[in-house]
Amino acid sequence: MTSLPPPAAKKLGLVIDLDTCVGCHACAVACKEWNDGGQFGPLTDEQPYGAEPLGVWFNRVHSYEVEPAQKAQPAMTVHFPRSCLHCEAPDCVTVCPTGASYKRAEDGIVLVDADKCIGCQLCAWACPYGAREYSERHGTMQKCTLCVDRIYNESFDEYDRQPACVMACPTRARHFGDLGDPESTVSKLVAERGGYDLMPEIGYKPVNKYLPPRPRRNGCASSPPAAATEEKVDFSTSPVLRWMDRILSR
Repeated sequence: MTSLPPPAAKKLGLVIDLDTCVGCHACAVACKEWNDGGQFGPLTDEQPYGAEPLGVWFNRVHSYEVEPAQKAQPAMTVHFPRSCLHCEAPDCVTVCPTGASYKRAEDGIVLVDADKCIGCQLCAWACPYGAREYSERHGTMQKCTLCVDRIYNESFDEYDRQPACVMACPTRARHFGDLGDPESTVSKLVAERGGYDLMPEIGYKPVNKYLPPRPRRNGCASSPPAAATEEKVDFSTSPVLRWMDRILSR
């Protein structure tokens, strides 16, 4: 089985704002476009226009309607982007019998070596987030790479050395940086907004964080303006986040 490296000081990852994500799928399309012709492609499609289309997508976006905890509030639509969380203690790495799935010591990114992968799919069984993709055509596992062949490409301007999904997001709902540095922009954003680990109880310690939706006003014209400033939510016990944990735990 594959061993994990010592914990890295540098932890590259994404912060996804569920409050501003509009479910446009720009991140998924940009990811597919960049990685299809890159170091970890191609990302094949099987019968894309058929009755049962299949294909490899490193990033997927799901949309849900969530009933509010208080009946006076309107229902909330949550758009939930899903990809590899580059966990600090990922079982998808340790179950790999060939060493194809591995975690980089220098930055914490989890990758798959296609030359070593035998397509046994043990890593997919071990991933509770459904972030592993199996290529029917190639018989190997594929997954989000954080665009590692882009973020370290010195031929790009520094601003462009970000994952394709981050660059494409029209609402700036996706942020990239070093979550191991408490002074980084992404770490400060997580601290300010109560950034959330998905399913922390299983102990995988995902590096990627989600920012919970802000509370919604009911749109009633008779409500005093002061209500917006007084309304607060305990992010650690947000019903939306508890509901999302239940969905992913099934």
